Amino acid sequence: MPGVSRGWPAAVAAAAALAVGAFVPFPAQTPTAPVSGLQNASVATLEHEWESVLRERARAILTRDEAAFAASLDPAAPPDFQRRQRELFHNLAEVPLAEWDYDVRPASGASASSANPDVVLRYALAGVDAVPTERPAGFTFTRRDGRWLLSDDERARGQAWRGPWDFGPCRVRATPHGMIIGHDGSEELADRLAGELDSAVAAVTDVWGPDWRRQVGVLLPRSQEELRELVGAEFAVDGIAAVAVADEVNIADRRVEGPRVVFNTATADRLSDTSLRVVLRHEMTHVAARADTADGAPMWLLEGFADYVGYRDSGLPPERIAPDLARQVRSGAAPDGPPGDRDFHTSGAGLDAAYQQSWSLVEHLVRRVGEPKTVELYRRIASVGAPSEVDPALRELAGLSAAELVESWRAELHDRFG
Repeated sequence: MPGVSRGWPAAVAAAAALAVGAFVPFPAQTPTAPVSGLQNASVATLEHEWESVLRERARAILTRDEAAFAASLDPAAPPDFQRRQRELFHNLAEVPLAEWDYDVRPASGASASSANPDVVLRYALAGVDAVPTERPAGFTFTRRDGRWLLSDDERARGQAWRGPWDFGPCRVRATPHGMIIGHDGSEELADRLAGELDSAVAAVTDVWGPDWRRQVGVLLPRSQEELRELVGAEFAVDGIAAVAVADEVNIADRRVEGPRVVFNTATADRLSDTSLRVVLRHEMTHVAARADTADGAPMWLLEGFADYVGYRDSGLPPERIAPDLARQVRSGAAPDGPPGDRDFHTSGAGLDAAYQQSWSLVEHLVRRVGEPKTVELYRRIASVGAPSEVDPALRELAGLSAAELVESWRAELHDRFG
């Protein structure tokens, strides 16, 4: 489900453009062909030997044993690779890890002296991740003095995932309900978010209920390159303030791997305290609801609901939350219905209008049927992942049709903004 970016009302965000998109799942990795030219027994032996090297490397990271970590590296490897590996070890020093391990998935091209198998990093942040997440981390193995050692990695060729620890020393702010991982220079924003994180979890839980992890990992990349790496290459990062992402989602099992809220420090630094609070709560709503949100669910519901939670208790009047919608209604051009999904893939005023209309419609729904029923409707509609579910869900759970909801919403718009 791609995220979307939009401009935030100037009165709320102090003229900063924000993104409050739904979760952005990273694509699954496609298994590669088995090792060529080797018998199955040889393949199994190689896998075992490569995994042994990586197992020792993982143990060294978890136990902070730098000598053991260095022992997995080929002393004849390129200096740049050796430097990046040393930096990686030190950059991870403050990050609390519940798990860090590797899986080997053989690729073609192995020989008796070198190999480039696919390697998958499996890690979990302590106290945040309910389950580990997997990311591609391919290595080159070289046979030297009778043993396999790591001599290069795919990061040098831009073909493997990079985490925050690949971009500099990580600085961690932990709270009872999560952690913020940033770098040198992001201390002020990290402190502001740490002051908001636990109350944001409580605010989201107050609406959504306790049936979610209630532990959130927040990332503060220090460059646009790192931001693009963390949210995915397909996401337009220019001007956004934050976006929620996940590595893998299984709705049937309600399993979400690697949920994160990623802030654009260049933009978020300029937000007022109110704006930062709204954005964080919006993105946390996506985190809370992700296990119940299938691809294909109507965007007006996903984004309108997250905006509703974000603005709830903000004290901001509707005219400041939805100024474009107010002008639209006063000009006699009230929307005929909720925005379509394609309206969330535009930019500028069109995208602002889509968000404002969605917030207004969901807020109207809450006033009409109450928060618990709105949450029930969200779960029912979003878990199916089809706009066609809106009308039957409304009829069954709220006793009104989609047309009746839109009609009452339009009438309220004229009463409120007309």
